[in-house]
Amino acid sequence: MAEDKNMSFLSHLEELRWRLVKIVISIIVFAVILWFFQKWIMDHLFLEMIDPNFFSFRILCEFLGVCVGEINVDFQSTTITGQFSYALMMSILGGVVVAFPYIFYQIWSFIKPGLKTKEKSVSKGIVLYVSLLFFLGIAFGYFVVAPLSIQFFGSYTISSQINNDFKISSYMSLILSTVFYSGILFLLPVVSYLFTKLGVLTPVFLRKYRKHAIIGVLVLSAIITPPDLISQVIVGVPIALLYEAGILVSVRVEKKMKNQQQTDS
Repeated sequence: MAEDKNMSFLSHLEELRWRLVKIVISIIVFAVILWFFQKWIMDHLFLEMIDPNFFSFRILCEFLGVCVGEINVDFQSTTITGQFSYALMMSILGGVVVAFPYIFYQIWSFIKPGLKTKEKSVSKGIVLYVSLLFFLGIAFGYFVVAPLSIQFFGSYTISSQINNDFKISSYMSLILSTVFYSGILFLLPVVSYLFTKLGVLTPVFLRKYRKHAIIGVLVLSAIITPPDLISQVIVGVPIALLYEAGILVSVRVEKKMKNQQQTDS
């Protein structure tokens, strides 16, 4: 510990450099593996969302009685490098998702030595919790947000004389952005937990600025999704619920801290 505190600025930069190198290597390794399965991934993970037999649609139909029809759409790539570029992007972003626990572990290992004892104690198990919430968000984005967006836009027609011929770039951008950012946004309860433990946030503060948070949610939804109301609602509602979950987490943490203070006194 003393050695970490006495490290020079250049030593910290060197450590950061090697951790970034490890992160990049982990992403590349998983990206290369995914590259060899690009056809299967495209056919069974992404293009399946236009099929009414997609897992999410079957659940909606069997349990809620909301059944969707097949989307009649033809995909096209309008540039020479289009398909290659999106196969590469799919592999790299997939590598980031798969390697996320290791990526966060490297970042946390770099930050942790500079924290105080109290800060370390309130962040035990953070790598596990952050990874679980991230993958939960990825699952939510993949099984809920993305397919509902694809189903709505793919089946919507303003006139029967207009055919839906989507660019593969538009289709993949919608799926990859909604899925990845859903994973990031699901980390909000962890942020609320840590900041409440550290005394930075309180339930009163979170409730006071709830309206401001709603505006922020709308802005985030506009960034994550295409500029239309339906997509923003699809993404915005879960984010708002996550904010409310963060308030509940903050309330529980504050209550435990007060009980602990009373016990100690």
